[in-house]
Amino acid sequence: MSNEFKPFVPPNTKTREFTIRALVIGLFMCVILGAANAYLGLRAGMTIAATYPAAIIGMALLRFFKGSILEENMARTVGSIGESVAAGAIFTIPAFLISGAWQKFDSPAAYIQSTVLMMVGGILGILFVTVLRKIMVEDKDLPFPESVAAAEIHKAGRAGMSGAKPLFIAMIVGAIVYILGAIKLFAATAIDFTIKIGTMGKSFIRLGGETSTNMVSTGGVTMFSAPAISPAYLGVGYIIGPKLGALNFAGGLLAWGLFVPMLIYFLGPQLEPMLRAQAGGDPNTPLVWGGMIVAVWKYIVRPIAVGGMLVGACFTLYKMRKNLITGVKRAVTDVKKAAAQTGGAKEVKNTGSEEVSQPDKDLNLKGVFIGLIVTICVMVVVYNYFAGTISGAIAAAIVMAIAGFFFAAVSGNLVGMIGSSNNPISGLTLATLILSALLMVIIGVSGMKGVAAVLGIAAVVCVSSAVAGEMLQDLKVGHILGGTPKKMQIGDFIGVIVASLVMYFPLLVLHVGNINAGGIGFGDPALPAPQAGLMAALSKGIVGGTMAWPLVIIGIVMGIALILVQVKSPMLFSVGMYLPLETTFAIFVGGLIKGISDSAIQKRKLNDAQKVRVENTGVLIASGLISGEALMGLVIAGLSFAKISIPEIFADVTSAPALIGGAIVLVFLGMYLVRVPLAHAGKADEPAPPSAVM
Repeated sequence: MSNEFKPFVPPNTKTREFTIRALVIGLFMCVILGAANAYLGLRAGMTIAATYPAAIIGMALLRFFKGSILEENMARTVGSIGESVAAGAIFTIPAFLISGAWQKFDSPAAYIQSTVLMMVGGILGILFVTVLRKIMVEDKDLPFPESVAAAEIHKAGRAGMSGAKPLFIAMIVGAIVYILGAIKLFAATAIDFTIKIGTMGKSFIRLGGETSTNMVSTGGVTMFSAPAISPAYLGVGYIIGPKLGALNFAGGLLAWGLFVPMLIYFLGPQLEPMLRAQAGGDPNTPLVWGGMIVAVWKYIVRPIAVGGMLVGACFTLYKMRKNLITGVKRAVTDVKKAAAQTGGAKEVKNTGSEEVSQPDKDLNLKGVFIGLIVTICVMVVVYNYFAGTISGAIAAAIVMAIAGFFFAAVSGNLVGMIGSSNNPISGLTLATLILSALLMVIIGVSGMKGVAAVLGIAAVVCVSSAVAGEMLQDLKVGHILGGTPKKMQIGDFIGVIVASLVMYFPLLVLHVGNINAGGIGFGDPALPAPQAGLMAALSKGIVGGTMAWPLVIIGIVMGIALILVQVKSPMLFSVGMYLPLETTFAIFVGGLIKGISDSAIQKRKLNDAQKVRVENTGVLIASGLISGEALMGLVIAGLSFAKISIPEIFADVTSAPALIGGAIVLVFLGMYLVRVPLAHAGKADEPAPPSAVM
């Protein structure tokens, strides 16, 4: 009996848990952190785990109300679920527009369809996890590393330890730096260096300008960039570290330093007449080579990157094959055990208060199964709208239900083994998309209707898998702390519904704001949405038959070559090719800053406890910088959406004051990311705090 598990809050303890204040704080974080991740995912192709920021922010806010640890658990649970909905949304929803399945995004139809897909996917994820919750959470072979760390953060908060102050300050710093860059107090965006190589082998570099056009006929052109002065990109680079940051940047260098100049060098004679015609045919008119450089990158290099991302996703799944196989076996076993249960553990009788912790109380399974049936029927109606045929709709709903349940179970088990930060959601979604696309071809649903149906399946499965993994992680935290699963499940239902109703608007603001600023919206270099671009390309290629397969095959061969030379992450390398160079350069600089911090830790000979404190503070500050820029970026995009102009201090960002200001800000952010975490190292004899770095 000594080894029997005992939660932090004993059962039947009168403790506040599901309260209005905890729910409101959770929903606030759900929307804010979800919107921040939507911004980051669309721009950098990455998201940050919301569990730790949600835990710390929730603790800080509830401390004013003297909230209980179970209220903090509830706020974190609801607050972190928005990030999962956002991740599923940004991987798939923009693909409808990029693929041409939707003609416009700023319409009531797009809002309704986006909301339904997110909501159905989120609800399915919760229902699937509810069926499997007890078996998976209590499985002693699943360590749930991130859940244990989050639970320890809550426990430490009871003793007065909190990282809220560094997090909030970093959010303010990130927001201020971004707004100062937006009004062009310093050069925040990339400074392009255009390089041309002429017929005589002469070459020269000119900052932000064009060279003479008498060297075009057999010349080569490329364009390099300075790193964007972006708190978000630097924060991402800091979190992923110098090695992965360098790998991501290497993909950008290959795209802009090899593919683009080589293609323009050989295609120059064919491109010049087209450019002359666009310029009105006047031989004295300067050629806009910058636009052609971007066009070559977008329409030739990016499809190659898609092939590399496809191989990268498959390789990621292959590397995780042992965990995946174990997860599949556990999923099958868990489903069998769940089916044999008639309602889970018996409820613990209340002893006089509704605020009694009941760690074994789930939602009623009969109601869960009814909810699953109703949700699947709703999807038949939605897919019939997409595919235009009831047979295709039924087939799509069946694929969605089976794949959704299967991948929800696999996702949950993967989270239990390696944590949600390493959960390959995009890889699982990609597998679903390919199977769905082949099914649509087999049953004869082609064209844009088939593309829409495939993306609809992928969207639901992606959101479902993301929500299932995140929710199971939170349920494990609740299990450790003594929370009531039923209350957490209800809280997540509310969080998913609110996030689904709201998450369309950050996407809309970013998309339309980018268009009003002179871009094209989703797919623009400033809003590349790499995962959505991959989903769009594959769905169009398989179902619509419009994929540039020769270029994709080149990317596939490249990806295989990367594997053969033992590149750690072909996916990250290919994403670097897909993103603008200013983005990957900034992420690389952030990784270098993390490397400088690691070197400082070694020079100071800090012990393990001090290293944990520095690592935790660094991750929180980086997360704060990301969130601060993301929120302010949404504000600026909102102003652009409303066609409200903002003042510009230095209209010419290539001017000396703007460039010097940018350099000063970059140095400041680097010092901030290094010095502040080191200042939180503490004394050598202090006990080690719980590590939030997995």
